[in-house]
Amino acid sequence: MGKKMKMIEVNGLRFSYGRGPVLDDVSFSVEKGALCGLFGPNGSGKTTLFKCCLKFLKTQAGSVVMNGKDVGSLSVSEMAKIVSYVPQDHSPPFPFLVKEMVIMGRSPHLRGVFGVSREDKQKAYEAMERAGILELADRQYNQLSGGQRQMVLMARAIAQESPIMFLDEPTAALDFSNQMRIWRIMRDIVDSGVTILACSHDPNHVSWFCDDVIVMGQRSVIASGNPSDVINDRTLNLLYDESCVLSDFKGVPMVMPSTLFNGNIR
Repeated sequence: MGKKMKMIEVNGLRFSYGRGPVLDDVSFSVEKGALCGLFGPNGSGKTTLFKCCLKFLKTQAGSVVMNGKDVGSLSVSEMAKIVSYVPQDHSPPFPFLVKEMVIMGRSPHLRGVFGVSREDKQKAYEAMERAGILELADRQYNQLSGGQRQMVLMARAIAQESPIMFLDEPTAALDFSNQMRIWRIMRDIVDSGVTILACSHDPNHVSWFCDDVIVMGQRSVIASGNPSDVINDRTLNLLYDESCVLSDFKGVPMVMPSTLFNGNIR
């Protein structure tokens, strides 16, 4: 078997807000059809890295290549055909209906003055069904719960039909059931051939669901590879200063607070 195509290639990325580097010589790649976790503690630069890759921020050095194209040379419409983005949360100023929010994902495919076609509407409804939110289609988006809004954003990204998806902390502030639901949807999307880079600060989610992981320390990548190789005691100690340990529960890796093992729970 030949090597898989690299759908995301980041080389020597540097970014600073002016007070010193937030990202310093960041390099990594993600293969086609992989669910890759971008993992690290708060403040490690994960969201900034996302914004640089998506051209929301202008980098001082380095390059980002997606689907074989340098994003620096792409227009907004060209970017939208390659990559979709699911933010942590989104509160629009207008009371759009859920189905209207999802149809917005079809924007890169709309045909000029002809607007939204029957096919676009069908794709939007298929995306809502896939995300399990079809019953919310006629609800106002800004009146939904945080978990429901996150599902709508997932459906919008699915409707966009881009070969790459970026998800920034997709399960933040969600209950456990919705967290597992989001990860199951991501696995389903990847199984259809889409490449996903999902930002997370939960080592267990990365270990359980991701094919690969990129670990961010302060400003740079400190490890990358298969979660079973990368999420280990050494990496956890570097990130969390021995506040957690890697254990095993019925053959499943589990990162747990170290206090559970020394009796200092309170």
